[in-house]
Amino acid sequence: MSEVRIAAEPRTEFGKGGARRTRRAGKVPAVLYGHGKPPRHIALPAHDLMHAFKTNAGTNVLLTLELADGTELALAKDVQRHPIRGSFEHLDLVLVNRGEKVVADIPVQVVGEAHPDTLVDQQVTSIAVKADASRLPDGIEVDVTGLEAGTAVFARQLPLPEGTELDADPELVVVQCLAKRTVAQVEAELGETAEVAQEAGAASASA
Repeated sequence: MSEVRIAAEPRTEFGKGGARRTRRAGKVPAVLYGHGKPPRHIALPAHDLMHAFKTNAGTNVLLTLELADGTELALAKDVQRHPIRGSFEHLDLVLVNRGEKVVADIPVQVVGEAHPDTLVDQQVTSIAVKADASRLPDGIEVDVTGLEAGTAVFARQLPLPEGTELDADPELVVVQCLAKRTVAQVEAELGETAEVAQEAGAASASA
């Protein structure tokens, strides 16, 4: 898991207007909460934040926030981006401590080659796990080498690193292998469907 130090300053302007002015100043409005403390409204440098998340794309980033009264560790719980530019609009950050167990979604990546006559259907791209806040895995690899049609990999079968627990339904299907249909098979099925429809239409007309 990646850890990034980033400067944070208090934010005194709120609402849409205040948020727009914060972003125009090259900063991203954020709220820091958790551990029973009152929420803190802060602003983070947009360039540094973008670099941190771009460098660690798809993974959880542990932020060491450098505040005026000390440092705090935090994880992003909700990230709002501009729908076109992709820039950060707002972040919700939750306080964490080293050694504290937290729940987070981590990426699931399929590796290997299943049986040649199958199609690999990945139904889950991320999975919820519980682990030390400073040791969240960057992702989990699911090896489908040699899997045949009709087989599936369930959440309970994922190879989780030591110290990481599953926090999702154990029976959740992550990946399944489907039988690959040839063009001829698809055309035959479509032909059968058309014949059934024609027969049904003829029967209705003669009734």
